[in-house]
Order: sequence, then structure tokens, then C-alpha cells
Amino acid sequence: MKRICVYCGSSPGRNPAYLHAAAELGRRLAARRIGLVYGGAGVGMMGAIADAVLDAGGEAIGIIPEALAVKEVAHAGLTEQHVVHSMHERKALMAHMSDGFIAMPGGWGTFEEIFEALTWAQLGFHEKPCGLLNVQGYFDHLFTFLEHAIEEQFVKPVYREMLILEEHADALLRRFDDYRAPKVKKWLGPDET
Repeated sequence: MKRICVYCGSSPGRNPAYLHAAAELGRRLAARRIGLVYGGAGVGMMGAIADAVLDAGGEAIGIIPEALAVKEVAHAGLTEQHVVHSMHERKALMAHMSDGFIAMPGGWGTFEEIFEALTWAQLGFHEKPCGLLNVQGYFDHLFTFLEHAIEEQFVKPVYREMLILEEHADALLRRFDDYRAPKVKKWLGPDET
């Protein structure tokens, strides 16, 4: 893997463990010579991971829409900073530049971004790994809900493997190294419904 996209909050959250985990993931990416692709802000979780990557001598690429460059305080010291026109353009460029996707604690945007990458994987648009870095159990209830969606037959059990859940950066990155996308037939014919 050359680069991993990390979705996370522009807020630090209330638990200091979130910022600590962002910095740890940043150091682990740099140690593995994996570049960071992220939302381009210099504050909150986003700033913490970018600073850690840069401090460890790694590559940090930000992609931020013009409208958020001021609100999220665009990071001034990145390897590359791409200012784009829209959120759609941001997400497309992030996906294009990345070999995998990790969500850390964050809000609506973080959830939306990881689920979009996961949906694209389910539809066969890419075979890149998607994972949740479950800092302090942040995603426990979400993962429980996803199991419920599988039980209710809105998500096929085979797709469970497409979303990796780990509590530690090293464990998540090791699973990314070993990831192979499931091979499934997505679409049914009229006689198979």
C-alpha cells in the first residue's frame, strides 16, 4: 500500500485517547512508509494525525473544499494540499489517491465517508480494504447495529468481511496487508428474487 485515506473528526472529541490514537496511527503509517490522505484540516483529529505523519518524516496529503478551508483551518505544512470545489470532488480525489480507507472517531462526515467507500466496495467499484479504528470502543454500537442489519437480511453475511474492526493501529494495518476482497455475485436475475 502506498497511501491510506483516514476519515476522522475536525474536532478532538472529549476523550484525550482519540487524539493520542490519531497520532499513533500517523506514526505507524510513516513507519510503514504509507502516505496519509485525509481531509486537509490542521485542527482536531485531522490535525493530530497529519502532524504525527509529518513529524515522523512521512507524506501527508490533504484534500479540502474551498468552503471548508477557512472553517476547518486548512493545514499549512502538508506535503500536498489540494483545494477543491465540492465535497464530491474531495471524496472522489481521496478515493482515487488511496489504497485503503480507515475511519477513526468522528461525526456525520466521517460516517458518511467510510460508508460510501464501503458501498463502493460492495458494488465492486474497488477492492480496497475499509476499516474502523475502534478507539475506546467508539464504534461498538455501530458494529452491533451492522450485525443487526445482517440478521435482518439487508446486508449479506459475506459483506461482513469488507469492514475490518480493530482497536489498535498495528493490528488494523496488518489486516489491511492481508485483505482480499470477497468475490460475490452482486446482482440477481429476475428469476432469482
